[in-house]
Amino acid sequence: MKLVRFGEINKELPGVLMEDGSVIDVSSCIPDFNRECLETGGLERLRAWLPEYKDLVPRIPESVRLGSPIADPSKIICVGLNFLDHCKELNDPIPNEPVLFTKAVSALSGPFDPIENPRGASHLDWEVELAFIVGKEAKNIAEENALEYVAGYALMNDLSERFFQKHRDGQWVKGKSHDTFAPLGPYIATPEELPDVYNLSMVTKVNGEILQNGNTSSMIFKVPFLLSYISQFMTLKPGDIISTGTPPGVGAGKKPPRYLQPGDQIEQTIPGLGTQRHTVIACL
Repeated sequence: MKLVRFGEINKELPGVLMEDGSVIDVSSCIPDFNRECLETGGLERLRAWLPEYKDLVPRIPESVRLGSPIADPSKIICVGLNFLDHCKELNDPIPNEPVLFTKAVSALSGPFDPIENPRGASHLDWEVELAFIVGKEAKNIAEENALEYVAGYALMNDLSERFFQKHRDGQWVKGKSHDTFAPLGPYIATPEELPDVYNLSMVTKVNGEILQNGNTSSMIFKVPFLLSYISQFMTLKPGDIISTGTPPGVGAGKKPPRYLQPGDQIEQTIPGLGTQRHTVIACL
């Protein structure tokens, strides 16, 4: 299944993206895609419900906004420096263990919403990433069992204000957490939709120019290890988002560095997880 949430901000309803590209309203089966849905077997109920009711529920007009495909996660955990060539382009050492940081949950936004350039920002950067959604509570889980805890996968842009991140002292969270800095989607693909998550191209275009062109095959730490590792340090809740790092081609790695400006158009694609498109706007 490919799970979407559609409608106005804070009023989204759950939907499913069908094979013909249409989105159907499944709110008569599932109130929302959130922690409660995952905890109570909502996705299993939806799988059983779809064959009988998919042709009886409303189709959503293409003009309707898509929001984040998961609602109200308790945490957004990101993995830094998880691609070898990305470490090299930033002149950072290759980590012996995953580098973890958080993004504020308030940074979560939709796959086509505008991206805000924060007040005082000068180094707004892009990072196309494979994210996964935790499907059930995970604490000190074994790596060999970790995929049982994955509800699905999605594209995320780990937007970063590099000056805030690198030169305002302290941890990275200040450069990672502005509103709109975690656009997710357009949908969550449940695991059966992606039989091989380690052979997916990852592309970023800015104003039509390809600036990132990587592949998930180059990840240093893979999904099962990351899920097991992170669960040693915190209890992961259903609906939590873990974003697994970006390939080379970020603006900070260009010579000279290149950063986003208001008016720029950014597009990111991962096959099987869809495409995001955004316009950068100034923060009022």
